[in-house]
Amino acid sequence: MSGIKKRRSFSFLAGLVCFFLLWQLGAVLTGSDIILPGPFPVVKRLISLVNTERFPRALVSSTLRLLLGLAVSVPLGVLAGIVSALDKRAAAFLRPFFSVIAATPVMSVILIAFLAFGSEKTPVFTAFLMVFPVIAANTIAGVKAVDPKLTELFNVYGIRGLERLRYLHIPSMLPYLAAGLHSGLSLGWKVIVAAEVLVQPLSALGTGMQMAKAQLETPELFAWTAATVIAAALSDILLDTFSLLMTRKRISF
Repeated sequence: MSGIKKRRSFSFLAGLVCFFLLWQLGAVLTGSDIILPGPFPVVKRLISLVNTERFPRALVSSTLRLLLGLAVSVPLGVLAGIVSALDKRAAAFLRPFFSVIAATPVMSVILIAFLAFGSEKTPVFTAFLMVFPVIAANTIAGVKAVDPKLTELFNVYGIRGLERLRYLHIPSMLPYLAAGLHSGLSLGWKVIVAAEVLVQPLSALGTGMQMAKAQLETPELFAWTAATVIAAALSDILLDTFSLLMTRKRISF
């Protein structure tokens, strides 16, 4: 197992080095920091940005918006997914909502939400609306992935209601839900920052990007982007760690 981990780590580092080399090559060929700054100016600007007062506030504000969006979308998505998977009438009732949400452009959602909620709440609402169908779809897939033999066994013993849900459907659903949480987390970061760029709350990662873009400070724009990518990666690692801890405690996540 340690050998596999070492090979994976080496592959990751090799890919990272190739990425930075290609980035540097592109910057050299472009020959303009306004169009494509190299990795070293961006890293330098990121370090100086981290030491400012506005960066921690922006990072915390964007993270809280993401968590609020997930706190609403995940339980509602799980509930809607379970109901849709177990009741055909509920599935038919909810299908138009899922279809409309999936087909609506994110930018349209942001602009409409801005008119209704203002700049501070728009990213939260947008994250909820975009992540909700992802969680619901994964939940539906998980509930429907129950082993037919187990279903037959539960039918033979007449296990119904909450016990059937707890011991049959939820264990089948959890691996799909974990995958949905990873997808929803990545999507949530993208949607949150996109909304912040458009509506510009007082403190936000997206607001920092928009200000840098308006001032043609491309290295700073890349620095804000790098900060967002790092934050998203760290949150994904935390989710993986939590899932691993739950698995070790024999609690399926």
